[in-house]
Amino acid sequence: MNAASAVDTDLGLYRRGIETAVACWTSYARVIPGADVHRLPHVDVAAFTDGPERDVNAVLAHGLGAQERRDAVDALVTTYADAGITSYAAWVHETDTAMLAELTGRGFVHQETTWAMGRSLDSETGASHADVGADVEAGTWAEYLRVLELPPGLLERADPGDFHLALGRLDGDPVATGTAFDHDGDAGVYNVGTLERARRRGLGSAVVGVLLRDAVARGARTATLQSTGMARGVYARQGFRDLGRILELAPPPARP
Repeated sequence: MNAASAVDTDLGLYRRGIETAVACWTSYARVIPGADVHRLPHVDVAAFTDGPERDVNAVLAHGLGAQERRDAVDALVTTYADAGITSYAAWVHETDTAMLAELTGRGFVHQETTWAMGRSLDSETGASHADVGADVEAGTWAEYLRVLELPPGLLERADPGDFHLALGRLDGDPVATGTAFDHDGDAGVYNVGTLERARRRGLGSAVVGVLLRDAVARGARTATLQSTGMARGVYARQGFRDLGRILELAPPPARP
């Protein structure tokens, strides 16, 4: 699906955002020992099992037929079992009631919800938020980790060309940050955060504005992200629209 048609429907833009997220996971996996992203029929299975990068999530395709649903869930369960992983989350869009029924019928339980959001981009994108007098610029990876209070060295072997950082400063100190990852004309906006002492000053919005403005300059035509319930209004004011909830379901506990 091309970018022009993808933004016509919420589900199309949701799928576009999921593809960007999986591409981002794949970029990480190339530089993390033991990590892998399995691109299987109708399901993408990420297994990052060691260190501070630990993340185990699978994304199931939307709108599958009955046999495809069974096969996709079988594949994700088998892949994690073969890797010795018993704790993980399967992502399903809230409108895919058939897949939700498939998972709950197998004992999976809902554990977390995020909101998929997205928007189209044009030459004016980001201008109103980037030009607010805030000190926002490209930062270093070490500063990015420090603002997000993440362990030093996290993803230090990642290709810096894959990730586009923006860093907001207050009195010269890095206090807000975010990153963008490009895939097929879509900019995934990730890990936007502001230190508590610097909140409610518009720095987070300015960081996102700069990320979007720079994404346009790189040729991106859409932007996507996942939001907590609390942050949805912030992103909505920046032109992102709600694409529906992503429900994360966990497998039943392993039997002793």
